[in-house]
Amino acid sequence: MDESGDEPAEELFTLIAAHRTTVREGLGDERYALLLARLDALAAVPCGDTMAVRRAYRYVCHVLLDLPYDHPVRDAVGALRLTAAPPGPRVAVGARELTALLSAPPSAQPGAALGTTDELLGAAALSADEVRARFGAEAPARGLIRLPDPVGGDRYPQFQFREDGGSPHEVVLEINRLLLADLDPWGAAAWWLSGNTWLGGTPASLLGQLPDERLVAAATALAEGD
Repeated sequence: MDESGDEPAEELFTLIAAHRTTVREGLGDERYALLLARLDALAAVPCGDTMAVRRAYRYVCHVLLDLPYDHPVRDAVGALRLTAAPPGPRVAVGARELTALLSAPPSAQPGAALGTTDELLGAAALSADEVRARFGAEAPARGLIRLPDPVGGDRYPQFQFREDGGSPHEVVLEINRLLLADLDPWGAAAWWLSGNTWLGGTPASLLGQLPDERLVAAATALAEGD
């Protein structure tokens, strides 16, 4: 495990993002608003102040303990050793991106139209072996959405790759970074594969049809919570 403590924090944030709808329902309006405030405070802590980072991260976890006992996020928080090494500098980035995701209206959130893991895993994708066969040892995994499938292994949604030669779309890599796909691959995949009222269709189907700038602007609006 990363000694900085980033890995468990990233895993927790990924779990929160994947279950954001039931997190909102389980906490209720008042406690959900407190969660957003705690995440915002964590994002604002200077990364070099390890004690303040640890304290702010604990406050986030304490709010999540108000979830029902059988909620997977509460289970994860209960399993964490909160006295372990404090989260590292990446946790502030993760908290900022998670706050933007959770603050979006439900109709604008990435998973509003297509959000279950089964639905996302059912979309056309390349397997990890196919990606390695296509790109060799230097597979361009960084910046790509990788969905872990416990049955079939990792899957890379196919819309990310050009049909001619199969190299990744540069705009996809740019938007995946905006959506913090390495932290929340499910949320990023759902944004690409769900209907978007701003764009008039699913972003993945509009690659090459709309200017890249419009796709980036739509993703930026979500990432910044506009």
